[in-house]
Amino acid sequence: MAEVFPWQDALWQQLAGRAQHAHAYLLHGPAGIGKRALAERLMARLLCQRPDGLDACGQCKSCLLLQAGSHPDNYVLEPEEADKAIKVDQVRDLVSFVVQTAQLGGRKVVLIEPVESMNINAANALLKSLEEPSGNTVLLLVSHQPSRLLPTIKSRCVQQACPLPSQAVSLQWLSHALPECTEEERGELLTLAAGSPLAAVSLQAQGVREQRALVVEGVKKLLKQQQSPTQLAESWNSIPLLLLFDWFCDWSSLVLRYQLTQDEQGLGLQDMRKVVQYLAQKSSQPKVLSIQDWILAQRQKVLSKANLNRVLLLEALLVQWAALPAQN
Repeated sequence: MAEVFPWQDALWQQLAGRAQHAHAYLLHGPAGIGKRALAERLMARLLCQRPDGLDACGQCKSCLLLQAGSHPDNYVLEPEEADKAIKVDQVRDLVSFVVQTAQLGGRKVVLIEPVESMNINAANALLKSLEEPSGNTVLLLVSHQPSRLLPTIKSRCVQQACPLPSQAVSLQWLSHALPECTEEERGELLTLAAGSPLAAVSLQAQGVREQRALVVEGVKKLLKQQQSPTQLAESWNSIPLLLLFDWFCDWSSLVLRYQLTQDEQGLGLQDMRKVVQYLAQKSSQPKVLSIQDWILAQRQKVLSKANLNRVLLLEALLVQWAALPAQN
């Protein structure tokens, strides 16, 4: 049974309580808030032969087959490799499943996640199934970035926004999920995860706080000219490139924000506050805007899995970062 998260209660009542189900739902919202679990719970409920109120019974033949991963009327479509595209051939296989009759005599349910990882040919191949769903088929589309979807796909689904839980609810849940962390550490992890509690757990598992401490120390040494961009770029080899670009993007935004507002409450996490304040006071605004544009462009390349020379890219970033404070 998919995990049930407390912040999804109202959403679940609304979804599972529908008298009639749409042929396609688009569950969208930030990554790391449990959309996949919500979709799996709905899939189990839609396939169940004897639903127990709003939930699947967990005991009927359909539920047992689903739990064993061998339900003939259930189809999960995701990239063959993590972070890769869903290909058109995969969607064609799905389309041939959709046109078949349900083997257990009930519904067929398809789960696609993340739907934005379909390339354009795959997305067009899916449209046919969304336009003319065959028999009693429900498609559950899960998206972390709905802005990347074709408008024609979005318009053929019942769109269900899955909001970020409040900070209080997330911290309450994290106190059970990460009992080994202090309250302050959980707060830092939630900030680093942009408010997504499941992403916070995942970041803790990959040692993000240790990685960040290493990067922050490196940035301070860079600005004091105690370490060169080349040395730093090589020493950060084990840290995911996207994480590095997320942090530098965040720091450049904080520098800009402080230049515009002088608000000391808006300096971000404690570890970089003094650095952000220093850079805001010593850097020209055009320079900050320029490096921010560059960081966003490179981050987009990292996201699109472009073939990048990691060390050269980081060196270019650090050379510009070191040059931010103007020498008077």
